[in-house]
Amino acid sequence: MKKWGVIMEFLEVIIQTVLAFFTILFVTRLLGRQQISQLTLYEYINGITFGSIAANLATDLNQKTYQHLVGLVLFGALTGLVSYISLKNRPFRKVVEGEPILAIHEGKLLEQNLNKARYSVDELNELLRKKDCFNINDVQYGILEINGDLSIIKKPEKDNVKIEDLAITKPKGDGIATELIIGGQIIYENLQKKNLKGKDLLKILKNYNVKEVSEVMYCTIDTNGNFYVDTYHDNLQEKVDFSEDNENV
Repeated sequence: MKKWGVIMEFLEVIIQTVLAFFTILFVTRLLGRQQISQLTLYEYINGITFGSIAANLATDLNQKTYQHLVGLVLFGALTGLVSYISLKNRPFRKVVEGEPILAIHEGKLLEQNLNKARYSVDELNELLRKKDCFNINDVQYGILEINGDLSIIKKPEKDNVKIEDLAITKPKGDGIATELIIGGQIIYENLQKKNLKGKDLLKILKNYNVKEVSEVMYCTIDTNGNFYVDTYHDNLQEKVDFSEDNENV
């Protein structure tokens, strides 16, 4: 009888492990996916918690299986809900995920922003070296992304020479883009920095056959005054599936 009890416990662990595996596979497929290097702090913590609940579901024989299963599905549902709200609401997204922080401006460190991001100069230099940049003074802009990565724009005189630079005169300005619209919502703070008003922006959008701001997914303006407008309805005819080989490519 004792031997039979051990076998039953062993089978129960196997069943719960298989159940945990397919449940977490199903829920994570619903939530979407990102590369590990692209995970935000919020997503990283969620992943750890999610894995912990799944591990308990697979190995804990003291509680009933459905109790862990309910917790796993509920946590996945809450994660999906927060992700959906973050996608639709920019202020909420900034609270949950944070926002990019300017760490370097025209070769100068912004100490307060570094402290806010809890980054040391050594850590910043390490990120710069990964970008093939070994001198902070060579950087025009350095931005700490919400996933901990560093994006940089080098000063024009320090930038690597490209083939097109040999034939084309480098335009004035650094070309860095300022976000004016995200998810159909105007960022008035940035609009004011560019000395633009809402009616000015609407006039510009009309040139892109846009009648309302809600039609715009993303809109930016660079230092050269060039606008970039991406609408929700791009009239794309085909959806490319990279999971399968395309014989016509």
